[in-house]
Amino acid sequence: HVQLVESGGGSVQAGGSLTLACEFSGSTYGNCMGWFRQAPGKEREFVARISVVGTTDTADSVKGRFTISRGNADNTLYLQMNSLKPDDTAMYYCAVRLSSVCYNRAETFEYWGRGTQVTVS
Repeated sequence: HVQLVESGGGSVQAGGSLTLACEFSGSTYGNCMGWFRQAPGKEREFVARISVVGTTDTADSVKGRFTISRGNADNTLYLQMNSLKPDDTAMYYCAVRLSSVCYNRAETFEYWGRGTQVTVS
């Protein structure tokens, strides 16, 4: 069973930075991991993903500003967010897809954390 716990959210001014962390337990080896976000009244949307071999992909809306990575020595997934904009305000979720094949669609991910709120003003 996989458990995911996000942290690092908060309130920041436009142009600022935040680093989100997702601690995961259980067997995630060989699986795809990702970050998604959901703003009030909107559908959950893809932000970034990383494959088992480290291949990454980010949404066009955050490309060049957000970076996804895995910790080398710990079971942690990170999302470094720079040059934050008010449009980045949302609840951010990390997720695991039990496959080495990565997709950007939320419905393909089986396990989810409870989310961490990011507010940019």
